[in-house]
Amino acid sequence: MAIFEIFFSLFLFAIIPSIAQVDATFSKSMYITWGAQHASLQGDDLQLVLNKTSGSAAQTKIPFLFGTIESRIKLVPNNSAGTVTAYYLSSTGNQHDEIDFEFLGNISGQPYTIHTNVYTQGNGSKEQQFHLWFDPSTDFHNYTIHWNPTQIVWYIDSIPIRVFRNYENEGIAYPNKQGMKVYTSLWNADDWATRGGLVKTDWSNAPFTAKFNHFRARACKWNGVVSISQCSSNVAANWWTSPTYKQLGYARLGQMNWVRKNYMIYDYCGDTKRFNGKMPMECFKAQF
Repeated sequence: MAIFEIFFSLFLFAIIPSIAQVDATFSKSMYITWGAQHASLQGDDLQLVLNKTSGSAAQTKIPFLFGTIESRIKLVPNNSAGTVTAYYLSSTGNQHDEIDFEFLGNISGQPYTIHTNVYTQGNGSKEQQFHLWFDPSTDFHNYTIHWNPTQIVWYIDSIPIRVFRNYENEGIAYPNKQGMKVYTSLWNADDWATRGGLVKTDWSNAPFTAKFNHFRARACKWNGVVSISQCSSNVAANWWTSPTYKQLGYARLGQMNWVRKNYMIYDYCGDTKRFNGKMPMECFKAQF
């Protein structure tokens, strides 16, 4: 990057205090919203608990517009059927935007289902689901959402598993008009989460616990007033938000294709019955 561009980016940081790169830990940036009686938030560690009385949840204090949101998560061990651990970005209201990671528990010995989705202006129905190539309950693993003006990428341990690209100029909605907060929660969803609700939560295994650490929101803080172009320009020196960062390299594409070939179990773009043959427009576009 040219010296002028570096100084220009620093100048923007100085003159626009409402927009800034944020790199904060759990305790600095989040608070527990419900289930506080058995959840805990200390330093760079968050622990969410679910029992028969209540689950628990946390969220960031501020919304972001573009950035890399990451956390290390250790999911509920053993028989986790019926439980859902959620980790996602979302705005509020009927026309909300949202980018999801949801971890659907299963009976002991069976893989977790990783559920991903995108909502734009209140419309979702863009689900892709995966199984994992490791046991996510025995150790912490990194789960990252990278969101910039050109694409969204979901990563697990630095391996991309999905891309959703911006084709807004072709009439396909893209989440770039609303700041979104980061949310985490652990809750009971045995009416749908495990085999469509056929497997119920075994409360003899409660309390269920999901652990989080190393939360990082390297992102643009958004106050709802400034324009997206300002926010993008302000962090243009950072690859995670730069509009010039348009697609994955060949090595990353190879990793993603391996995951999708071996571990993807559902893709909305392949579900012609669901959409009665009228597939969403983005299904005919390159997403890699």
